[in-house]
Amino acid sequence: MKILIADDHAILRSGLRQILAERTDIEHIGEAANGKEVLQKMRTEHWDLLLLDLTMPEMSGLEVLKEVRQHWPDVKVLVLSMHAEDQYAIRVLKAGASGYMTKGCVVDDLLHAIDTVCSGEKYITLSVARKLANSFSSNSSLPPHERLSDREFQIFCMLVSGQRNAEIGRELNLSEKTVSTHRNRILEKMNMNNFAELVYYAVEHGFVNRPTQASNGHSL
Repeated sequence: MKILIADDHAILRSGLRQILAERTDIEHIGEAANGKEVLQKMRTEHWDLLLLDLTMPEMSGLEVLKEVRQHWPDVKVLVLSMHAEDQYAIRVLKAGASGYMTKGCVVDDLLHAIDTVCSGEKYITLSVARKLANSFSSNSSLPPHERLSDREFQIFCMLVSGQRNAEIGRELNLSEKTVSTHRNRILEKMNMNNFAELVYYAVEHGFVNRPTQASNGHSL
């Protein structure tokens, strides 16, 4: 099989390449350092599996995943992320990923996950399976960040990381007013009164390490 590794860290790509090179059933291993490069390589060559990071320059992993599902539906996508399962796993599985792994996993588990998704099955842990089942029962039972749309979730992550409305607008090709509207919807959907509460939630759930500066320029 042919595997494309998509991650913006060269050392991690090199490590994964060394691990996968020991497999006799892997014909070719490719690399991409950002989202646009992933799509470029998808257009020019056939791949069986995409090992996809979520946090990359140019395009987020979620945006790449949507493009891959739309244009190359036969390609299996295994997300390999630094983010904990409860932050992203449900969202990427619903978006069409075949599995979700954290970068802290052991090699044997990663190889098992690759074999599982390449055989046409989904790879999820028991805890994620339970969360996924609960997510279909009632929206009120979801954690607040899971109530957001993919675009809202993307903007939520950018906001709590310290980016201002204008910066987000430039990066996502949106007007500052549109970003502000999304921000208000995020607060409403997550039942929060202000940006400080949003940052506190992000810190408590591991989306950011610590609050630095709110997007309006005031320290928290």
